[in-house]
Amino acid sequence: MRLLNVRAVLDRESNIANTVGVSLHYNVLEELDDTGTEYAILSHRWGKEVNYSEMVELTTMPKEKRNEVRRREGYQKILKSCEQAVKDALEWLWVDTCCIDKRSSSELSEAVNSMFRWYQNSKKCYVYLHDLTEPTLPKKADRKTYGNSNGWPEWFSRGWTLQELIAPEDVQFFNKGWARLGTKRSLEDTLWRITRIPPDVLLDSAALRNICVAQIMSWAADRKTSRVEDRAYSLLGLFGVSMPMLYGEGKRAFQRIQLEIMRASNDHSIFAWGLEGSFRRPGSVLADDPSYFWGCGNIHTIEPDRFIEFLKEDHQPKLEASGVKSAQWGHGYAHQLYAFSVTNGGISICLPLTCYHKDSPVYKATLACGRWALPPVSIDLVRHGAKYYRFFGTTEISRGIPQFRQVYLACYWDQTCRNFTFDDTTISHYGFTRCGAFPRDLTGNSITMALLPDDLIVVVYANDNERVRFAVALGYHCDKQWVHVVCDKLGFNRLLWEDYAKETYERLWNLRAVYAASVPQEQAWDPSQVKIDYCIKHAHLPQSILAAKATFGPLKTIDSKVTVDVNQCTGCCYGPLTLRTTTVRFCFVLLLSYLPL
Repeated sequence: MRLLNVRAVLDRESNIANTVGVSLHYNVLEELDDTGTEYAILSHRWGKEVNYSEMVELTTMPKEKRNEVRRREGYQKILKSCEQAVKDALEWLWVDTCCIDKRSSSELSEAVNSMFRWYQNSKKCYVYLHDLTEPTLPKKADRKTYGNSNGWPEWFSRGWTLQELIAPEDVQFFNKGWARLGTKRSLEDTLWRITRIPPDVLLDSAALRNICVAQIMSWAADRKTSRVEDRAYSLLGLFGVSMPMLYGEGKRAFQRIQLEIMRASNDHSIFAWGLEGSFRRPGSVLADDPSYFWGCGNIHTIEPDRFIEFLKEDHQPKLEASGVKSAQWGHGYAHQLYAFSVTNGGISICLPLTCYHKDSPVYKATLACGRWALPPVSIDLVRHGAKYYRFFGTTEISRGIPQFRQVYLACYWDQTCRNFTFDDTTISHYGFTRCGAFPRDLTGNSITMALLPDDLIVVVYANDNERVRFAVALGYHCDKQWVHVVCDKLGFNRLLWEDYAKETYERLWNLRAVYAASVPQEQAWDPSQVKIDYCIKHAHLPQSILAAKATFGPLKTIDSKVTVDVNQCTGCCYGPLTLRTTTVRFCFVLLLSYLPL
């Protein structure tokens, strides 16, 4: 690893400040072995920082540029960290902003994969809280002061700082003025309250081996990173896995880390996302990001033998009624639960499946994990072809006896899907732009929905100048396609567009049956005529004479088009518009609604 020579950095700064030896070369960075060197390490929230080349070339750059670099908050953090290292009798310091030459992709990849180890091997870790002016760490959430970071100093809301808190043994906290607040050990109760990380893990990173995947993911559920890929890359060290950095891959990075974890672990809790009723996204059994594991902080793994016993106890009456000897039931399957593998056909795994009824393609899958003092958790899977997909929305009660099956779980979207092309070019006339989609983003102007009993996609549009936005939702429920338009009536500043999309997704998912039922059935028509069915939804934009409109069709086809437009509202002056159908030569189905949400 490349480390800062603390004394060289401070001497250089002193000479520059006194206009002495500015033209001299200072060897401020050296390559050293992290296992044989005692060094301090900085953990901080990035701002205006100093990169590798600026740190190396500080004395050779023009004076104006040099002075600008020296005035940056990032440079002052480096100096203060060096001064603290001197006080702690340490000669070396590592800072992520200037000790990695990010122009080299191989060096960046090596650093990201080594980051946890580097923090773990440090003698001291200095946590700098740039937005905390008080002399003590807050005891309770303060959303007035820290409204954009869950009520706590921003450092606690960042993705990378999770491993930077857990990995080092000696972590010291400093406020904005570099006044010492305490150590990880002295502040463990407050840190547990802020991060939900158990004290035994906070004080000894080796305890991670006893924590299940879902619980570790839950600690990162509400953390943020500047780049979407870093939500995955920042977790590599916590799970002890490595993988190449591919910036630009987006959410696929989080899919890759889950597959890497599976190659090194047989932990069923990796499938236990969405248990709290949030992010009910059907399809792939892989979560889209750590937020899907919110609420999994008390999940733990169950050893296979104990898991079989749990199932026997839970289904004892059914086993006796069917004449099955409970002592023999499940025998021989425990060893199969110890391993599952990632194949080109999906994730091959042995699971106990319970069918909801004889002809249903939906199964209850019980996982070898659970909450303390409670039975194992379960998820719903739907069979489509040779694979099983994650499913939500079942209201039935499983009544059968679980059957152990070797199945293939889908970890990517199947090629057989519905394709939608978006035409939203005219919305720019009124200053609107497309922000993005949830839970899957558009590829160019296209998006796909799985051929499953239920699916939903929300696309968000916004006019930043007028501070107004709306969402277009495409859904599929019980073999019916539907479309809906939702306006954000609660305030543009309330949520980021991503959070608004997730909130809208949750509301509309609960109403998907209602919207699917509102789509009129096909009308009788002369067979000699061409018939095309379209669905049109309209929603009034608050405090304006404008309306957002989505035209969706043809219905019941694999390839459809969605036209999104903003124009003058045709009904806002006459009260809410009611549902009606219109028959014309091409049998257009017209749905106009004044948004109830």
